[in-house]
Amino acid sequence: MIIVNSSSYIDSNVSLTPYYWGYHTCPISHKYGPATRDHYFIHYIIKGKGILQLNKETYSLTEGQGFLICPNDIAYYKADDHDPWVYTFWGFNGIDALNYLNRAQLNHSNPIFTHHYDDQFAEIINKMINLKNMIHSRDIMFTGLLLQLLSILIEDSNFEVKSEYTKDLYVKKAIDYIHRNYSNKTSIGEIAKFVGLDRKYLSTVFKSVSGISPQEYLVKYRINKSCELMANNALAIGDIARSIGYSDPYLFSKVFKKIKGCSPRDFRKSL
Repeated sequence: MIIVNSSSYIDSNVSLTPYYWGYHTCPISHKYGPATRDHYFIHYIIKGKGILQLNKETYSLTEGQGFLICPNDIAYYKADDHDPWVYTFWGFNGIDALNYLNRAQLNHSNPIFTHHYDDQFAEIINKMINLKNMIHSRDIMFTGLLLQLLSILIEDSNFEVKSEYTKDLYVKKAIDYIHRNYSNKTSIGEIAKFVGLDRKYLSTVFKSVSGISPQEYLVKYRINKSCELMANNALAIGDIARSIGYSDPYLFSKVFKKIKGCSPRDFRKSL
């Protein structure tokens, strides 16, 4: 068995935290459990077969399949007596781990996935194993490789937004993007691409959660930011316009008046 441990201390308050990863050519009837873990644990079967007992359910699994064990799940798994499995595994946690797994439709109730062991998958796994040669930054490299694997599983799942909880996550992601990029020439299409939804569907989801469209949110956020900048008399109105993503000061004044009911100059005089 090859096991590579993270090179940094465990911090579950970051987006994705690697714990360990590895590769195991199991002997006949090799077994583990029943036991639980305090983090997420994914196995992917490269060849062979075996059984998994998870939360009182039993699954017969073979090459090209994988399974997720969630924190506190009770799991037992055993290699086949005649064709024992060879699998790779990844242990991880982090504040965005559940979000990524939900997007891949992997959870406590749906722990099984399927993916053909192609060249892309094999290359990522081989890179993970070779991280044993890195000392100071292997956790950073592993995080990137794990994100690539999760993105493949998300694409495989043909993910659709189905729950209010998931809708909230998409709207939060869109708002975070706006907060970071409002000063640029940000478009709703760019926001939708970043979030991973069709533009029209993002608008529908955003409005159902927040009550306004993403375009309205973007405009109001920019104008509110411009009001904060008005207190700095070193900035001309044109400077403020450019600082919040408007290259045309006249368009900025028009939008400002529509939102605030007065011109930027009049607003500044009232401060």
